[in-house]
Amino acid sequence: MSGAHRQGPVVAIVGATGAVGSTMIEIIDARETVPWSEIRLVASARSAGKVLRVRGEDITVLELAPEVFDGVDVALFDVPDEVSAEWAPIAAARGAVAVDNSGAFRMDPEVPLVVPEVNADKAADRPKGIIANPNCTTLSMMAAMGALHREFELRELVVSSYQAASGAGQPGIDRLYAELAAVAGKDVGVRGGDVAEALAEAGLGVGPDSDSPFPAPLALNVVPWAGSLKDDGWSSEELKVRNESRKILGIPDLKVSATCVRVPVVTTHALAVHATFGREVSVDAARKVLAAQPTIVLRDDPAAGEWPTPAAVVGDDPTWVGRIRQALDFPNTLELFVCGDNLRKGAALNTYEIAETVAAGL
Repeated sequence: MSGAHRQGPVVAIVGATGAVGSTMIEIIDARETVPWSEIRLVASARSAGKVLRVRGEDITVLELAPEVFDGVDVALFDVPDEVSAEWAPIAAARGAVAVDNSGAFRMDPEVPLVVPEVNADKAADRPKGIIANPNCTTLSMMAAMGALHREFELRELVVSSYQAASGAGQPGIDRLYAELAAVAGKDVGVRGGDVAEALAEAGLGVGPDSDSPFPAPLALNVVPWAGSLKDDGWSSEELKVRNESRKILGIPDLKVSATCVRVPVVTTHALAVHATFGREVSVDAARKVLAAQPTIVLRDDPAAGEWPTPAAVVGDDPTWVGRIRQALDFPNTLELFVCGDNLRKGAALNTYEIAETVAAGL
């Protein structure tokens, strides 16, 4: 290492002015200590020159260019897939470990897909110098599934997701707020088509040919679709749940089926999980395993009205788990409900925790 690194490694945040990049900065600010001797903020030419305050220091945002990675040990990427595909290898070639939050490298067999609570050891095996962060939907259940798999040997997953509008980025958030404003105070939702009519009156087009990030109205509605169309009617989000769960958990033949649904929630994804195990499992045993995990909050007392909800979880780092039940007609199977903030643990926090894992090994 160079002399500058003797005080600690250097980290760069690429996409520092975006929603997830800003959340990474909030996470760094909230840490009592950080391992970094220098924090570099990087963004597109449009945002270069802005000054952001990080840990009490004003830092000027640099324009993305090869030389910004010189001397960088870990580079965190939160940019579109095509930008990561181009620039993460450049960062790696300049000597940085690239930790990428996009979908560009998740299924690359030479790129580990890491959730530190589940497979932190994989972060050290990075032939391309790149580590991928999972999709936020898959990630929302991985701390719980990893813990239960270690104890009871996971065999099958059937998942229904309830995904927040922020999963579609800032345009998704803006669209939901606009739709809620358009229907507020109106007698809509009582007959077919009236929500769409209220949106049209407000100048908000609906459907696949509109500028909405959603294929149907989201206000006062749920939309059984997230992602792009793939073979046989599956969506890209549903296939990500299947393929990424297998890779993270190290179970290449894990049986997975997912239905991804968009709901009118701003932030925090929720999942109803039907999990079958190879070993005998009980509700009490599962609760004990989950309660012992430092990044899981167990809220499971229906008699007292205690269970996870997105409104309670938003802004929180841990995964919340509740509604744990023994499946009535399926042996060795549990039903549970999981909530995780898709902008924090689902993106920024896990990416940053990967960086801390890498830094600990430098």
